[in-house]
Amino acid sequence: MQRYFVANEQMSDKHVTINSDDAAHITKVMRMQLGDTIVCINQEQRAVLCVLESVTLNEVTASIKEELFANTELPISVTIAQGLPKGDKLDFIVQKGTELGAVGFLPFSAARSIVKWDAKKGAKKRERLEKIAKESAEQSYRLMVPTIFTSSSSKQLTELINTFTACVVLAEEKAKANETSAFATQLQELSPGDSLLVIVGPEGGITNEELEEFERAGAKSCGLGPRILRTETASLAALAAISYHYELMR
Repeated sequence: MQRYFVANEQMSDKHVTINSDDAAHITKVMRMQLGDTIVCINQEQRAVLCVLESVTLNEVTASIKEELFANTELPISVTIAQGLPKGDKLDFIVQKGTELGAVGFLPFSAARSIVKWDAKKGAKKRERLEKIAKESAEQSYRLMVPTIFTSSSSKQLTELINTFTACVVLAEEKAKANETSAFATQLQELSPGDSLLVIVGPEGGITNEELEEFERAGAKSCGLGPRILRTETASLAALAAISYHYELMR
């Protein structure tokens, strides 16, 4: 069953209105008819089962038939701070990270980032990533679309660390040293409702200077096992471990 995210004002007690690209998707791509059912989710994570009442290319209206209460969100809020990688790797990270439960993605320009974003390129890339996150959230039955933050510098990222309950840096040197307990220890210290920032370096990793700055701001460096992971793999491995700890071990 198709799922669509809508703004709060598009959902009343009894009806939902869908417009723009989603309306076109319903009519032209899915070729839905009156009486077909969809699921709609608003910004307050209210999910409802709806029946189509009116279908046009620009606007679709549906009546709410049932409230849905399945909770598909991670117990803690995980934001991925990703050092800008090359090519379309960030698209992949956002798509798969959304499926795995991240609530936000914060690209940052690390010392070893080859890619550089100016304001124009950053705005265009952010718009693309928001679309990827929305489509992935609908596909994976999420109750929210992750936030794509404006790209920042390492210094700006450092200043954000204390706004989260905890922060971990996935450090290559820790993996080489076979450090295996810091990540698990950090998860054990968090409770449902807490927030966690996971910092991942670009290709080439995080410099010692950056790591020291992050640690001084309160972050904890850790490894994810003995193998060295690519930048597009590291955050996904962390999210999978978080899901195992908080969801599969319950």
